[in-house]
Amino acid sequence: MNYILDVRTATSHFPGIGRYVASLVRALAEQLHPEERLMLLGYPAQAGQFSVDPHAGIVLLPCEATPFTLQQQWRIPSLLRRQVRTETASLYHSPYYLMPYRPGLPAVLTFYDLIPLRFPSYVSRRARLLFRFAVQMALRTARHVIAISEASRRDLLTKFSISPEQVTAIPLAPDLRFRPQTKADIERLRACYSLPESFLLYVGSNKPHKNLVHLVDACATLPASAPPLLIAGPWDPRYPEAIQRVQALGLEERVRFLGVVDDADLPMLYSAALAFVFPSHYEGFGLPVLEAMACGAPVACSNVSSLPEVVGEAALLFDPTDRQALVDAMGRLIEDAALRQTLRERGLSRASSFSWQRNAFDTLSIYRRLLG
Repeated sequence: MNYILDVRTATSHFPGIGRYVASLVRALAEQLHPEERLMLLGYPAQAGQFSVDPHAGIVLLPCEATPFTLQQQWRIPSLLRRQVRTETASLYHSPYYLMPYRPGLPAVLTFYDLIPLRFPSYVSRRARLLFRFAVQMALRTARHVIAISEASRRDLLTKFSISPEQVTAIPLAPDLRFRPQTKADIERLRACYSLPESFLLYVGSNKPHKNLVHLVDACATLPASAPPLLIAGPWDPRYPEAIQRVQALGLEERVRFLGVVDDADLPMLYSAALAFVFPSHYEGFGLPVLEAMACGAPVACSNVSSLPEVVGEAALLFDPTDRQALVDAMGRLIEDAALRQTLRERGLSRASSFSWQRNAFDTLSIYRRLLG
């Protein structure tokens, strides 16, 4: 059996999906049976990005068409038909809803979230209609859908007409490099980024559903002696409200924007934090929370969408619409060293229950069941 995994989204344009695809490829490669092969449908330049090794059952199937072009609707099916004729293709897995909608093979789709529909102010009405249409087409194409959390699965079943038996929740996992770091490595990072000795941390984008303005307001309520808040992650200039609120409240010394932090530095940043705070209104999964726990950072996060299922009993939960609840959670983390130690231990244990090996095992089980 030959499985074709579309890796064209493993680029900087899709940081979250790209991390999912890259991690899945590595874990799948370890679990293939001798009679199975993993074919990576991707750009020729991606050959060096993955450990392509025909002897290990992994080959690259070159394709220049991007997920955003109509050309993929005929180029990829044509490419797959050639593989079928040579009996080297059995199943196609797309990790993105912009995909060929008549691939000519049994198809699997990975689904993440409904942000364009849950937060319509983000995008135009035309973009929302296109999103709904494209997702509907992808769902009609797929024999089976992998949702990245039970919350994501529920959202999909609520908004679209699809049989529950066709959707399986397979949770994401932290990369193995996300683990508590040595004091020496943390000090090197502290010097490199001029980090304070003690700080609260948020990692993620500044899109409105991330609730950063609320987080800034909560920081303004904390005592002036409280550790500063560091905000790390990509910055979308369409949403400057968080920076504007910091400036309006005169919090430049208490809230610092780091911007994008190199992936290699993230484990040290999580490990250096006094605590990690994540006030998001909505997450398909919430990988930064799991990464923070895997690095030993005590976590406080929202009690909505997928986040409670990710953290279990290993984090302080708060209502993201209640500023005082957020202030109280942050205050408890700052003041209570025993609580931080308890959450650290629980977080490490909880994070260890998620693995890419399990994700790949469950994914391969779906592949094999569809072709069995």
